[in-house]
Amino acid sequence: MPLALFDLDNTLLAGDSDYLWGQFLVRNGIVDAREYEEKNRQFFEDYEQGRLDIDRYLRFALAPLARFDREQLECWRQDFIEQEIRPIIAPGSKELLRKHRERGDELMIISATNAFVTRPIAELLGVSHLLATEPEILEGRYSGHYIGVPTFRAGKVEALRHWLEERGRDLTGSHFYSDSHNDLPLLEQVENPVAVDPDPILRQQAEERGWPVISLR
Repeated sequence: MPLALFDLDNTLLAGDSDYLWGQFLVRNGIVDAREYEEKNRQFFEDYEQGRLDIDRYLRFALAPLARFDREQLECWRQDFIEQEIRPIIAPGSKELLRKHRERGDELMIISATNAFVTRPIAELLGVSHLLATEPEILEGRYSGHYIGVPTFRAGKVEALRHWLEERGRDLTGSHFYSDSHNDLPLLEQVENPVAVDPDPILRQQAEERGWPVISLR
């Protein structure tokens, strides 16, 4: 069964769930507004420019999870999904997912955004497989750290390779859809790379390599 892989932020979503989660925390007074918003914006710019220090960013992004119990966090997350995520599901996303289901492909979202944020979004989209950076849980609470390989840049390739090896699978017939030049390492691994509403660097690469360029918006 071929795999259909999808980046999440600015691909299936017309926005960035990680950044929006940070803004949600700011608006609701859950974190210090001035300090957090400034750092959140700077990390987002670093990501767009291809200079993000993923370990430093994850320590920043996961720190608020360690301050609250999981029940409270999940309550806030439910509000976040309804208020911020449902409205930005790209118009063409559900049709694209439906097309791959009808082809018999196995669907997976693979995202650098941590699994606390992305798991309910994958469920909302009806995608059963998710590879995302996993927050560490110790004695029933988030520790503020992560476990395993961050699913960012080459980390996506490594995490997917482990997933495939565990199941005796390969990338024959596979697709990967992404908006970002940060995903070039994985786009280069699949048989059918597709640029979706791409950033300028990815658009140029796609045009030079003859990859399809589509819009889900």
